[in-house]
Amino acid sequence: MNKNTWAALALVSLFVTAGCAARQQDLYYWGEYEQLIQNAYIKPGSADTGTQIEKLTADIQKAAATGKRVPPGIYAHLGFLYALEGKDAQSKAAFKQEQDLYPESRTLIEGMMKRAGHSEEKKL
Repeated sequence: MNKNTWAALALVSLFVTAGCAARQQDLYYWGEYEQLIQNAYIKPGSADTGTQIEKLTADIQKAAATGKRVPPGIYAHLGFLYALEGKDAQSKAAFKQEQDLYPESRTLIEGMMKRAGHSEEKKL
């Protein structure tokens, strides 16, 4: 092979390698959400509702600060926690936020609202 062929081959190899090495950006800001969910199943009761609310709220604020979206389910989880604390207005607002961000969650959110004790007439 001649000199130009080797140079072209080296250049193509460089581009292919650089393309493979590019780090994919995360679609969502997960924060501690995944760990909270895992602990809820593995170590039930490891974090009380107040602690979970604080961590989820902090994750939501960090996501906003970094310009990333929160993952599906985070507002639903937060709404359920607020319902457990008896904070109906905050619970409904969190459920509504989940439904606004992820319209495909509508059926799930309506079911969660019923279980949380929010009446049918006061639908979002």
